[in-house]
Amino acid sequence: MKKITFSIDINAPKEKVWYSLWDEENYENWTSAFSEGSHAISDWNEGSKIYFLGSGGGGGMSSKINIKEPFNIMSFKHMTEIKDFKELPITKETESWSGSEERYDLSENNGITTVTVTIDVVEKFANYFSETFPKALQKLKEIAESETKSITVRISTKENLEKVWDYFTQPKHIVNWNNASDDWHCPKSENDLKVGGTFTATMASKDGAMSFDFMGTYTEVAPMKKFVYTIADGRKVTVKFDVLDGNVILTENFEPENVHSIELQRGGWQAILDNFKKYLENN
Repeated sequence: MKKITFSIDINAPKEKVWYSLWDEENYENWTSAFSEGSHAISDWNEGSKIYFLGSGGGGGMSSKINIKEPFNIMSFKHMTEIKDFKELPITKETESWSGSEERYDLSENNGITTVTVTIDVVEKFANYFSETFPKALQKLKEIAESETKSITVRISTKENLEKVWDYFTQPKHIVNWNNASDDWHCPKSENDLKVGGTFTATMASKDGAMSFDFMGTYTEVAPMKKFVYTIADGRKVTVKFDVLDGNVILTENFEPENVHSIELQRGGWQAILDNFKKYLENN
């Protein structure tokens, strides 16, 4: 096993670099340097399992998030291969790299963030990573130094997939969780969950001072797996339902608007998802 280190300076605060690394669409963008279609499934919590997958969907590597210190450190321990979404037994070949570490350290000085990546690699793959990792980090730099194009929020639950799907899509449930704070509520919801179908959710302050309709049109629907919709202002939202290690992971990836700050939008969408999780697990 050989340890290799890569580093790059990025003209962006480390909070933005962090999300450029791990927000779903960003991650898939910079890791395409290794393989088109690269993606990951996880709740992205410390100690959780993570599947690193390729364009084939069900093949890749099973790993563990060993360290997660937001905006500072992310470390993975790679364990074994995956085929058809199933973890394979350790073989003589996988034994040579099982337990290897892939670590990302972020440090910021005067608005410049340095990303340092340290990986354990089998000797025969050292040249490959030496050639491709700098390309991947250059893609990361381009993402982080440009305008934020998408934001990812997610929750994880041990409730079964059918219940998660139903509670997230049925109006009789939506009205009970679709608010970011206790002084707001969702008094009305309509949802025609099919390609070309539309939805409307009325968002209102409980004191009656403010109210608006959140509306969109579905462009893709795969029951129990994924749906995509376009908000009335043209922005795209992708909602995914993944099952991993006994948990359902619900991920929303959305294009931000240009009125409120990125931080406020991320926090608001996450608060609604957290409220959904609370309602789901208590009913």
